[in-house]
Amino acid sequence: MTTFEIDPGRLFIGGQWREAADGARTEVVDPSRGAVVTTVAEAGAADVDAAVRAAREAFDSGRWSGLSGRERGRILYRVAELIRENADEIARLESLDVGKPITLAHAVDVTNAANDYEYFASLAYTLDGAQRETPLNALAYTRRGPLGVVAAITPFNFPLILAGSKIAPALAAGNTVVHKPADETPLSALYMAGLLQRAGVPDGVVNVVTGSGPVAGEALLRHPGVDKIAFTGSTAIGRHAASVAGENLKPVTMELGGNAAHIVFEDADLEKAVGAVIKGFVFNTGQFCMGGPRLLVARPVYATLLNILADAVPGVPVGDPRKPETVIGPMAAERHLRKVEEYVAIARKDGGRVVCGGERIELDGGYYYQPTVIADLPNDSRAVQEEIFGPVLTVQAFDTEDEAVALANSTPYGLASGVQTGDLARAHRVADRLQAGIVWVNDWAMLDPAVPFGGVKDSGFGREYGPEALAAYTKVKSVVVSLD
Repeated sequence: MTTFEIDPGRLFIGGQWREAADGARTEVVDPSRGAVVTTVAEAGAADVDAAVRAAREAFDSGRWSGLSGRERGRILYRVAELIRENADEIARLESLDVGKPITLAHAVDVTNAANDYEYFASLAYTLDGAQRETPLNALAYTRRGPLGVVAAITPFNFPLILAGSKIAPALAAGNTVVHKPADETPLSALYMAGLLQRAGVPDGVVNVVTGSGPVAGEALLRHPGVDKIAFTGSTAIGRHAASVAGENLKPVTMELGGNAAHIVFEDADLEKAVGAVIKGFVFNTGQFCMGGPRLLVARPVYATLLNILADAVPGVPVGDPRKPETVIGPMAAERHLRKVEEYVAIARKDGGRVVCGGERIELDGGYYYQPTVIADLPNDSRAVQEEIFGPVLTVQAFDTEDEAVALANSTPYGLASGVQTGDLARAHRVADRLQAGIVWVNDWAMLDPAVPFGGVKDSGFGREYGPEALAAYTKVKSVVVSLD
């Protein structure tokens, strides 16, 4: 069993590490080997209640919300510094927990997590209201303040980044937080709890409860002491979470599933386009809700692009995520591997032509799957319409710009989309017509904390990143002072 410098086996509540009330524990598995590496406490309803009560006491005491934005910002800047100082250990944990290639964990996950805290630290300095001109004989102004206790529920694929994208703006605005990470990938959440404490975040302001969605997650969703729900996960669970929030009239933000289309027009630079296409569907082993698993190609370059992909994709390095050359690691859990296998079988049944890949890889007992390209599927195939969430790319041809846009918008999802073209006017025109929260032109996955992202349709509502995210963790109060 691996030994960690942190104690990953306990819950973090009120600034203290503690066991679950009933002593329950759950295993953490290294997906690159299918082996148990440690266990963590499995929170029950009593533990969640204790965490929410700790967060409520911390909020009501004012020891965080009562600080100025500058004081909160200074502490969040320190969080960013500590993330960078401990980059190697955080990347190691993320790679071990998720199966994420270590190079990716360093360059993307750790870097972006530090950037998240740094960006929202800067916004904490500027959080204010505004004076409003009115015909009243009065001074009218608005104030922005924190909501209270935030329930942050995050998924398995980007544990560090997606936790930071919620916790950082919540803290910048003065809220307190109870974080429930995915039951499969809890290690970086626990590490960050200790790091936030070291940075100077007061006890009770951030609490972490590890455990299952049906028990710990459900208890957190339904707890009357929670003032806002921030959720990232599947559309099915998101519907349930939003329903619970609606029953209790709580504000909620939902970043849900995606099935993005990547459109390549005949005037695109194919060499650059192929790089973006491959990045779009193998990034994070395809476990990326803003990935590009649907490729739409103009018919004049369809055969050419397929041939390039057939040559290039099998050469993408797959293997041990701890090796620096690895680009594609294992799926995060065996159940995710089985899901990919099921969708490839559906694609074959629906007449799809497997251009390359299409099989699992037997390696060290891990959950590996070949990067796979499937052509010529009908648009109504489940392999096209539904979210596979693995390293699988479906490829369809189109004849006109209108057809490309119609195909891109034909699924229930609307999280991201992409356009490859040399025509600037077309880029703007098509981007405007695509039903997606973010559109990338001539690249993929260009993300920064200043640029908001989020979904439309079944991909959710609300925005992560940018001033828009900070606003979602605040409430506006108007004050009108009579001058009579």
